[in-house]
Amino acid sequence: MTRVVFLLVPQLHLLDLAGPAQVFSSAADLGYDYQLHYVAEREQVPTVQGVPLVADTRWPELAPDDLLIVPGWRPAAHGPQGPVSPGDLRRLAEHHAVGGTVASVCAGAYALGRAGLLDGRRCTTHHEVQDDLARRHPAAQVVRDVLYVVDDRVVTSAGIASGIDVALHLVATRHGPATAAKIARTLVVYARRNGHEPQASALMRHRSHLSDSVHRVQDLIDSRYAEPLPLAELAAAGGVAERTLTRLFRASTGLTPLGYQQLLRVERAEHLIGHGTTVEAAARAVGFTDARMLRRLRARPTLSDPVSSGSSRPGSGTPQATSRAA
Repeated sequence: MTRVVFLLVPQLHLLDLAGPAQVFSSAADLGYDYQLHYVAEREQVPTVQGVPLVADTRWPELAPDDLLIVPGWRPAAHGPQGPVSPGDLRRLAEHHAVGGTVASVCAGAYALGRAGLLDGRRCTTHHEVQDDLARRHPAAQVVRDVLYVVDDRVVTSAGIASGIDVALHLVATRHGPATAAKIARTLVVYARRNGHEPQASALMRHRSHLSDSVHRVQDLIDSRYAEPLPLAELAAAGGVAERTLTRLFRASTGLTPLGYQQLLRVERAEHLIGHGTTVEAAARAVGFTDARMLRRLRARPTLSDPVSSGSSRPGSGTPQATSRAA
């Protein structure tokens, strides 16, 4: 079981809390063992939006696998430093020190700064208080105009809606981008990527559309990307004709189904190679018959769509199945 503990302070923003809480609650609905906790100095927690919250004043026992999240508050209510007690600041620092992950949404980054967790690390916060955070914590490297930043299990986000993005990232890190994409669909939000962070995956980048037929096909490719997947089978999964699927897939993702599948294969192969697997073994692990196709795709400056729109055998990985990959 993983505990997700939200530290609530008076005058917090509801969406800073509700967005990440909904992501992890949806993950629990999918069968992942998450337990959500809400702790505060007092049981009654007022919010900026006027809805009072009820929290537990007792902290649960934490393990390194658990997450601590600090939602943001309105800086004008308490000053940007926020009303976080020395005891709670100590808990944040101690949880990180034993290997745990600590995250913030919006002005919650000030709590991480006061706990000493931003010193020497990259971080971000809402654009309206970025300069102030940098002034108060000169040892931190504040990154501007990004959705979230991850640095050594310290995760900070820009705030408000970006709390959903950072929670989806945390889910993707633990359970894979396909799970995060499924949750994003449940929430009816784009599975957005942070353009300045290397952790973004093709499974997230190409989910920012609203075509349910294409999403169903992507679900199938995501789960069986290493297998040959005939276009007819993919079209059946999407409930459309083959020609229609190719057109819809291109319009929604910029790729053909085979292009998308090969992109997943290359990203997975790159991960395996980065962890010591040989190119030949990585190629076979992701479904290529040998390493030649993988080497060709990896050699491209950018891997966009390696196939023609007329390809009829997504996943074959053979030169005759492509027009430009050879």
